[in-house]
Amino acid sequence: MSVPMFRLSSTVLGTSDPRGLADFYRELLGWQVRVNGPEWVVLKPQDGATGLSFQREDGHVPPSWPAAPGDQQMQAHLDIAVDDLDAGVARAQALGATVADLQPQDDVRVLLDPAGHPFCLFAPGS
Repeated sequence: MSVPMFRLSSTVLGTSDPRGLADFYRELLGWQVRVNGPEWVVLKPQDGATGLSFQREDGHVPPSWPAAPGDQQMQAHLDIAVDDLDAGVARAQALGATVADLQPQDDVRVLLDPAGHPFCLFAPGS
């Protein structure tokens, strides 16, 4: 029996507004919409590499950062490299992100996207 080839296609984020959250990440990352439905939206970079997808979840409960006992915990988060950390944070905020209260590292900024998913911006090499 041959071993099948696997390739990660996308990371999926749940949200009550797939198109709205996809628009945020499309503007932030400069990616293209490949699928644009009311329940499912797919973004990919120009080179077609691994992208992000957004799935409608009615009753979506955003994770807490940091999570306390009994809170909806973050299961995963995105690490996004940016060449200028301060400018990247400002751009993300202009698009609708908020800076998280807890910032555990000086060279990384934890932000929350419009659906409440934490993501980190960092400047490589800093």
